[in-house]
Amino acid sequence: MNELFKKMIENHLSPLVLKGRQLLPIVQGGMGVGVSAHRLAGTVASLGAMGTIASIDLRRCHQDLMEVSQHADKKTVDEANLTALDREIKAAQKIAQGAGMIAVNVMKAVSEYANYVRQSCRSGADAIVMGAGLPLDLPDLVDEKPNIGLIPILSDARGIQLVIKKWMRKGRLPDAVVIEHPRYAAGHLGAAKVEDLNDPRFDFEQVLPATHEFFRNEGIGEKDIPLIVAGGINSHNRVRQLVDMGASGVQLGTAFAVTQEGDAAESFKQVLLNAKPEEVVEFISVAGLPARAVRTPWLENYLKFLPKLTAAAHKKPRCSVKFDCLSQCGLRDGIAKIGQFCIDIQLAAALRGDQMKGLFFRGASSLPFGSEMRPVKDLIEYLLTGIKPEAAKPTA
Repeated sequence: MNELFKKMIENHLSPLVLKGRQLLPIVQGGMGVGVSAHRLAGTVASLGAMGTIASIDLRRCHQDLMEVSQHADKKTVDEANLTALDREIKAAQKIAQGAGMIAVNVMKAVSEYANYVRQSCRSGADAIVMGAGLPLDLPDLVDEKPNIGLIPILSDARGIQLVIKKWMRKGRLPDAVVIEHPRYAAGHLGAAKVEDLNDPRFDFEQVLPATHEFFRNEGIGEKDIPLIVAGGINSHNRVRQLVDMGASGVQLGTAFAVTQEGDAAESFKQVLLNAKPEEVVEFISVAGLPARAVRTPWLENYLKFLPKLTAAAHKKPRCSVKFDCLSQCGLRDGIAKIGQFCIDIQLAAALRGDQMKGLFFRGASSLPFGSEMRPVKDLIEYLLTGIKPEAAKPTA
């Protein structure tokens, strides 16, 4: 039993049980493009928790694959991304050394989502986490690896019931459900409109008991489908509150992104660390979903010129980066009511830390260590115990 498991038990927390494995009840959320890749996910798993690789456009983490695919056709880009995903899963597993679990986050809104799921199975991922749309067909995509964990990301009790009933007809239950609160989470959010972000139907105080009641009515044991809550979690006290409410674990994104082992550039981390609450804003993304990000110079200019961009929206003959990453894209498809920018280009710029071109997704809540950048181990220990480890002294 490692040190963190002992601290979990000492603080009267129970392990998160997934596919028969006992994990720390802390999950690192998936963050693309390249923000949560093998280094972060592998480190989290090595400590006994679940680390998550975001599958979208991972070729940008591999110079050789970018050289081959940067100006190539869609087929070449897609092949490069599958190769990159395979490399990232195997590299994460090497770091983890059999501890924890390595999950892959796949967005349902991405056009190649089915191939990302299949590649994750072939490459030996432990679980698939799917959001940005209802993952109704996910069980159908994993026939070659039926023992892989399947975890949908949903935001309200109605969505959870819909997915589980659909999966039950296929003879499969989710191995866990991530319940993500749109009011606090980063990136794409599980609400139809920005105005819906504060709807009380998303509150954990409503979703958790309603979901457990649904389980009882369907004859599903409370431990059969662990509920992992995400959004606004930044302290041990909040972890304790949510566990007492019926959660089996918690998921964090931004707090892991800014750790020392995070895969993004140091300048990327500084943008997230130093963002003030009033600088974190909501807007409609190119995928048609509300999103939450830091108001950087790029986002400021985008929002300023959005009325003109909306008025000029028109269908393009092809994707500007020959990628067609989204099945529905406001810019490519000329859909005026949703975002008018290339999300792949903007997220890739953020990965490099470029504030003039980058889109920096960030959660709404304060970070556990403020503007300090700490190791993954410090973050997990604090969430489990409420005690903040002393920061390491800089070496001479």
